[in-house]
Amino acid sequence: MLEHVRSRVPWRARLQDFIQPAWTWAAGGCHPNRETEAAVERAGFRIEPEGRRAEGTHRRFAARIALAVLIAVGLSVITGPASPALASDPFGALDLIRPSHVTAAPAFTVPRLDSGSVTLTELRGRVVFLNFWATWCPPCKEEMPSMERLYRRHNERGFTILAISIDSDGTDRVAAFVKKLGLTFPIGLDPKLEVANRYTVRALPSSFLIDRQGNMVAFALGPRDWDGTAAQAVIEMLLR
Repeated sequence: MLEHVRSRVPWRARLQDFIQPAWTWAAGGCHPNRETEAAVERAGFRIEPEGRRAEGTHRRFAARIALAVLIAVGLSVITGPASPALASDPFGALDLIRPSHVTAAPAFTVPRLDSGSVTLTELRGRVVFLNFWATWCPPCKEEMPSMERLYRRHNERGFTILAISIDSDGTDRVAAFVKKLGLTFPIGLDPKLEVANRYTVRALPSSFLIDRQGNMVAFALGPRDWDGTAAQAVIEMLLR
């Protein structure tokens, strides 16, 4: 679920104060999630206790996703690229949020786009890049080519990508999207948002890195350059 978060940086806080009424109206309220509070705090935000539980309809979920993407993209444009000081820390350079303690990634089973199904358990022993996306999400389309290049480069070394679509209007559009971009990594389907809610997805795209033991290593809200130097360094570290 989406959280009502407020930046500690003054100008960002003022920007959030300006857009918060529209956010709350479209989202139907905000639901603080205790499991993600620590991670959000480390990212430089704090979760306000107020906020009412949002209704769990797909339409409102999509509205929250759309607003979250717009805000994330806007902030990324304003703040610019990561500081050179983060160059020695690839996780920091990618602006990845890391858990403060070892946390097992929630188990799941989803249908595959081609046929059959896939479970997180059967991927144990590999480094897993778990991505949540939708065909109607422009930032998702933006980062997909770099994900494909990352997958092709490391797939034979124990790395895989599972990109889970939350599209709810059938598989034809998803299949056309995948074919157009020439994606070869596995595609999962989550039209009822069951897995997305289990992972507390509150923006698209959302990506989770899971180590060989099935533990959550880091996650990203919004698009990234997954074929850049920092992303390559992160995957190399996890594959060691």
